[in-house]
Amino acid sequence: MKNVILLTIDTLRKDVLGCYGSKEGLTPFIDSLQDKCIIFNRCRAVGPYTQASFPGILASSYYLEFGRDKKLSPQRTLISEVVKNGGFTTAGFHSNPYLSEYFGWNRGWDEFYDSMADEVSDLVPYILGDKINSKVADWLASYTRQAGYKPFFLWAHYMDVHEPYVPEQKYIDMVDASIKPSKDEMLRLFKDVILKRDVSDAETVNLLKKLYQAHVLEVDDYTREFFGILEKLGVLKDSIVIITSDHGDEFGEHGGLSHDGKMYSELINVPLVIYDGELEKGRVCDTLVSSVDIPPTIASLLGLESPSSYHGQALLPPDPALTLGLPSKSRESTVRPQSKCGVFGEAIGKLSHKVKETDKPVYFYEEGNLRISRRVENDAWEMYDLKEDPKESTNIVDTSPLAEEMKGKLKSNIKW
Repeated sequence: MKNVILLTIDTLRKDVLGCYGSKEGLTPFIDSLQDKCIIFNRCRAVGPYTQASFPGILASSYYLEFGRDKKLSPQRTLISEVVKNGGFTTAGFHSNPYLSEYFGWNRGWDEFYDSMADEVSDLVPYILGDKINSKVADWLASYTRQAGYKPFFLWAHYMDVHEPYVPEQKYIDMVDASIKPSKDEMLRLFKDVILKRDVSDAETVNLLKKLYQAHVLEVDDYTREFFGILEKLGVLKDSIVIITSDHGDEFGEHGGLSHDGKMYSELINVPLVIYDGELEKGRVCDTLVSSVDIPPTIASLLGLESPSSYHGQALLPPDPALTLGLPSKSRESTVRPQSKCGVFGEAIGKLSHKVKETDKPVYFYEEGNLRISRRVENDAWEMYDLKEDPKESTNIVDTSPLAEEMKGKLKSNIKW
């Protein structure tokens, strides 16, 4: 049985990766893994920001399912709890305050680092990926020195793509060598433009996007280092690595910046890549899947049953060799998990960083080529044909003959 490793990259848009069609060259290392990966083309986050999305990634649940308490409900079952109770070792390393011990996300981990005792700055308000890697390396080196160590579940999370965008100049040069902003200037852009969601100047928005892209290059380097650690310690050959993101970021596509309570592709279309070194050829899955499918997949790979409370389903069979070890096929081959009707997500419809207690939910439901959403505070409905209108610019909720059916399907998913 193999180890299972989950690498989550905060705020990573799907469309910046070369393996999803980007021509920018921002993720050369991740792209180099394609021949050993299953790439899920249509994975959706269950929410457009961390608090709304991570209940799906780590607990196969939805944000508002157990109320609006900011702390993790005892009714949620983290995949770390499932794995630990199943007899495996668990370890988690990250620096996102919303996923800290204070909010209850430390449950089920034999080793848990959330960086909350570490000092950070306004320029970089999180622990960098190289330090996360160092923590991972130290733990793995110690753990694998044990005679006859048992398989483990490891989760690591990078914050480096997240605002404020203050990348090192060497990464900025790789995107656009003509840009030479000082760190103070980049911090001012965060305070005066991003926090205010000011998209009035297209050149400034484009500059912010380039700084974001520089961070993507940086995280790709951290991912390269991460895989190097696994290989050096002899762990990679015995591991399946799942790479995903909790949400994306907006650069004016729908009138804003950052990641607010909106249900558009730039925020909820996320990468999902499953790596296994024994896979002879890369594969592509075009089935619509969701972040809630990640915990059941982890459980299944370790031969464990998922709790009945989980909303997702395993994307791979219990014996990964049945899928990951199949004979050589072309990259165009398609792995098809069990069919599902559609995917659902929800959040508090906050705009900007001003979250009011009166904020109401926003929901989305996607099936086939259609995505419908509802903002409760003003009962605003939107629906888009993602095949014909991938930029989601023409709302067809009042003209499509499928609108009422899609409204019903969205409503039927709201059970709390």
